[in-house]
Amino acid sequence: MTLLIAGLVLFLGIHSIAIAAPDLRAAAVARLGLNGWKGLYSLVAITGFVLICIGYGEARVSNPVWLWQPPKAMRHIALLLMLPVFPLLLAAYLPGRIRTKAKHPMLLATKLWALSHLLANGGLHDVLLFGAFLTWAVADRISVKRRAVVTPPPGAPASRWNDLMVVLGGLALYVLFVGGLHKMLVGISPIAG
Repeated sequence: MTLLIAGLVLFLGIHSIAIAAPDLRAAAVARLGLNGWKGLYSLVAITGFVLICIGYGEARVSNPVWLWQPPKAMRHIALLLMLPVFPLLLAAYLPGRIRTKAKHPMLLATKLWALSHLLANGGLHDVLLFGAFLTWAVADRISVKRRAVVTPPPGAPASRWNDLMVVLGGLALYVLFVGGLHKMLVGISPIAG
């Protein structure tokens, strides 16, 4: 569980600089240069992500602490909540009406992903991982409202076809994950049992 917690602190910590210490980024860019800051940011985020993956896997397999056993119906609700997650992730990079309406599609996708997994899983490791991401996404969304306008992430040029690509591509990713990619990557099938 220590690796999971350390990974969450690193990954969500570096992603929380705009929330907790907005001037820190500007100071770091002034000291390190933009590429130096991006390199440091990426190194910390990747290290945190790797620790999260290893720590969650270990906590899930070796002596997990169960807080509750979710009813089977929660799996169905989780699958339903996950349906818009992949299209929203793609919408963050493909400007169109979906991105405009969602305002911050990556944060909305993160909240839906975390909530759906909290509903379907009852282990302490699940609460730590998904609860931390849900808390961070809510805090970041509130913080975004108070921040200056930031340039959206780089992506494809605006096009009337982007919404169609977002929906079709997102649904294809959903089918891939439900159909076997989730089991291959995480070791658990979302539709088993």
